[in-house]
Amino acid sequence: MSLPADYAERVYAGVLGKIIGVYLGRPFEGWTYDRIMEHLGEVQYYVHEKLGKLLVVTDDDISGTFTFLRAMPDYGNSLDLTAEQIGKTWLNYLIERRTVLWWGGVGQSTEHTAYARLKAGIPAPLSGAIETNGRIVAEQIGSQIFIDGWAMIAPGDPALAADLARRAASVSHDGEAIYGAQVLAAMEAQAFVESDLNKLIDTAVKFIPADSVIYRMIGDIRDWHAEFPDWRTAREQVEAHYGYDQYTGNCHMVPNHGLIILGLLYGDDDFQKSLMITNTAGWDTDCNSGNVGCLLGIKNGLAGIDAGVDWRGPVADRMYLPTADGGRAITDALTETYHVVNIGRAVQGLEPLAPKNGARFHFSLPGSVQGFTAEDSPDTHGVLTLSNAVLPDGSGQRGLVLDYQHLAPGRCGRAHTATFLPPEAIDMPGYMLLASPTLFSGQTVTARVLAAPGNTAPVNCRLFVAIYGDKDALETMDGPDFTLSPGQTHVFSWCIPDTGGAPIARIGFELSAPARADGQLYVDTLAWAGAPDVTFKRPERGYRLWRQAWVDHVQEFGLRRHSAYSIAQNEGTGLLYQGTRDWTDYRVSSAVRSYLVKAGGVAARVQGINRYYALLLGDDQTIRLVKKLDDQITLAEAPFAWASDTPYELALQVENHRLQGWVDGQPVFDVQDDDHPLLAGGVALICTEGSIMTDAVRVQPVETPR
Repeated sequence: MSLPADYAERVYAGVLGKIIGVYLGRPFEGWTYDRIMEHLGEVQYYVHEKLGKLLVVTDDDISGTFTFLRAMPDYGNSLDLTAEQIGKTWLNYLIERRTVLWWGGVGQSTEHTAYARLKAGIPAPLSGAIETNGRIVAEQIGSQIFIDGWAMIAPGDPALAADLARRAASVSHDGEAIYGAQVLAAMEAQAFVESDLNKLIDTAVKFIPADSVIYRMIGDIRDWHAEFPDWRTAREQVEAHYGYDQYTGNCHMVPNHGLIILGLLYGDDDFQKSLMITNTAGWDTDCNSGNVGCLLGIKNGLAGIDAGVDWRGPVADRMYLPTADGGRAITDALTETYHVVNIGRAVQGLEPLAPKNGARFHFSLPGSVQGFTAEDSPDTHGVLTLSNAVLPDGSGQRGLVLDYQHLAPGRCGRAHTATFLPPEAIDMPGYMLLASPTLFSGQTVTARVLAAPGNTAPVNCRLFVAIYGDKDALETMDGPDFTLSPGQTHVFSWCIPDTGGAPIARIGFELSAPARADGQLYVDTLAWAGAPDVTFKRPERGYRLWRQAWVDHVQEFGLRRHSAYSIAQNEGTGLLYQGTRDWTDYRVSSAVRSYLVKAGGVAARVQGINRYYALLLGDDQTIRLVKKLDDQITLAEAPFAWASDTPYELALQVENHRLQGWVDGQPVFDVQDDDHPLLAGGVALICTEGSIMTDAVRVQPVETPR
């Protein structure tokens, strides 16, 4: 089936519906209906402030949905993708006890149980099977909450969506949990081409056994919907016949799937009302609300989300996806939309979309702001508001609008988006947010801005970044500025200066004027490119955020003998990672000292725990160039007599398919990897069973071999 003409926009609405639903239900997750009614009443809008909680948070519903789907591009976007490969994706991206999942213990958390099976060498689908983990563990809710992405890559093909959902769900679940996931995936896929909710349900239940509990419950709820006009009465029936007292465990699939169907049937196809019912009904509110929001987003598009209260403004597209691939942790709904869309296009044999020549921030879909928010301080209060509109250059493209009012000498307007942990997320409770910055010293930032023709006066625009500097306080570094007359366009170019190792927290625009000015500045694109030119070392000022910029998949990370980095791994292999998938060709080097290691060194093009190249000193007095692609492959090997507690300058350069390695400036390897090469990713210190230390890690553009 061909892709719908509005495929990208409908996926965007689905992604937004997912995160809005999760953020809405997250603050009171697990509450009963009675408790919700007593303390909150009907949940018509966000209640995080009433409960003293953040709105935009890390959450397993969001992280798992957009992380496990990476199995598709990692394994060639093939429809032959297996459950075993999806299980390997878990092992690559999840940092045990730290990211994505509720790590509640084997036998308590279904996903933790499945992860333990995978780690022990039990492949999917056996890792999630009833015969392995028992029925109660296997039939909890997790398979349903992670399923939306598989539907969005199969628009109009419910059979494919249900089949992909089965494979993905079986990594951790079985039985009724798989059936519930298949129903939702089939409904969401069909929602791209069918607007009638009852027809969606009719289609979906064809893919599950007629004697299953999920099938029977859906039929019962449809009957209650026909019999009882009040959703509250139907909710009582769900609780009486399919409640937690009958379906046990920490969070069973069956009761919560019932509340999803309830919210959809009684919601009158209205986004706000459907979310109100689903959330007010209680139990696993963020999970159920996220699934309902995604389905209605796909089905009714952006117009359905925007028809009522302002759901999108407070969210501003912001998302967190903490994984072992830390450079994608700070992200946004539009960016993730195009990741999903391009998987869907690859499945159809189509080329990927790269709006505005692949700009990181392109604002191409209605309402998108990609995490940009206006700063509010005494100098900026009330000066700036943000929106999205068609550019005034006749291109028909959309952009971010910085609408400024009463801009006068001594006042300015600033808007920024996060490139690393924002201050409010540093100590975020709940699911841990591990992240690497996305912008680094030595990279070149470009931005195209346009002043609206109707502006009352010229306006000065400046690029800026903010770093975590002295005592981890935010410090602004000003970039180039330019004064734009009404109707004028300007393209900025700025090579980010050395930050002294401090992580870059945000990037943005500052507006000022020599006299009172009112008007609009449009941001068409904001992008950066190139290999970084940076030395990672402990800064003289600040410490905590510099440390947190490294995604930590090692058993010990600390300071020893005045070294900036000291990592130890008691068993297996650990990595200390920084960088992004934007990095392609570069050189990484570090003077590494090793103690009692089986292997240790530096890694490049790191794409998670089990995907990288590495230059390693081995305990058998060798040096090796290896590729890890689930399994480890030795690309080159040579004898090398090295001594403990002696620094060796290891350098690994990656350029297209060519890999070169040096020790203390002497070349040791020059290899061409043409067999499933890794072409992008960050850097890491890597250690297998022992400890390594270093004072600095250097990343720089490709050099001519010495």
